[in-house]
Amino acid sequence: MSTARTRAVRLTRWGGPPVVTEVARPVPTGEEVLIQVEAAGLCRSDLHVIDAPAGSLPYRTPFTLGHETAGRVAARGPRAAGPAIGERVVVYGPWGCGSCARCAAGAENYCDRRAALDADRAGTGVGLGRDGGMADWLLVPSGRLLVPVGELSAVQAAPLSDAGLTAYHAVATVRSAIGEGASVVVLGIGGLGHLAVQILRATTPAQVLSVDVREEALALADQCGAHFGTLLRPDSTAVLRRLTGGVGAVAVLDFVGSNASLDLATGVLRAGGELAMVGSDGGEVTVRKPGALPPGTRISLPFWGTLPELEQVVALARGGALRVEVERFALSRALEAIEGLRSGGVRGRAVLVPD
Repeated sequence: MSTARTRAVRLTRWGGPPVVTEVARPVPTGEEVLIQVEAAGLCRSDLHVIDAPAGSLPYRTPFTLGHETAGRVAARGPRAAGPAIGERVVVYGPWGCGSCARCAAGAENYCDRRAALDADRAGTGVGLGRDGGMADWLLVPSGRLLVPVGELSAVQAAPLSDAGLTAYHAVATVRSAIGEGASVVVLGIGGLGHLAVQILRATTPAQVLSVDVREEALALADQCGAHFGTLLRPDSTAVLRRLTGGVGAVAVLDFVGSNASLDLATGVLRAGGELAMVGSDGGEVTVRKPGALPPGTRISLPFWGTLPELEQVVALARGGALRVEVERFALSRALEAIEGLRSGGVRGRAVLVPD
């Protein structure tokens, strides 16, 4: 009997471009669930994976890219639990061991056995060492990793699993510091940053101040509810501090992570403030006493988010408080979408859809 073939965007070798190719259609066994993919998001993390030198990531090639996936449950293994066949879902991306205390609480992004999984080169999750959603079909290890989305469109749902979830988790790390009248600075209004602006407006009383190097990004921040936006300039620190009454921001969410963004972050942060470093653009901040960081600074390095947080993000989106700015590409145009993202030509989130 012949094996059904299906398309997938695969990373076949380190340092080489991905390829759109054919693979065998997966068949679920045990607790596995097969998803018919309706949309798959694309982000800068994919570029980091694509461009990674051999040996720098604990993954084995080849594997299918795509860590933001929404679709419909098509088949289930005999021991599968969770959403029924036909139900529309978004896939929770970080896949841990599934059994440690963190995983049992839905925090597979901080799996206690992550180091052992990395040593086994088992992958960080969907599309990160494990076959991902830039394909017609996706095999998920367990129904526990699926969140129902109801009638929310797949194009809106897919980016929630990383762009929405990571932004929500970053806000959650600083939320306790945000009282009435507090100012929060969002650096980088891209796929994550524009959602962070909306999440801050929906879940906190913050005055939201946005920063980017692109006028169109500031326009997007304005559409998302930011109270003020400025281009990254030599006087940005002074401008932002004036807007906070001279005391500085209680929190900075840095979705860029460059030296320039971190310099601005440390310059605008108030004493006892919160710095959430989300972006991975190679910047460094020195922790030293005394040093450039304001006294009492708390630094967090948010990674993805928890399963309960993804459920909360989906609820915000279904309730109309969260909307992803997307640019659609057919799956067959995946390589074009990747290059558009690399060149900075994508507004919001690039999303691949079947064609």
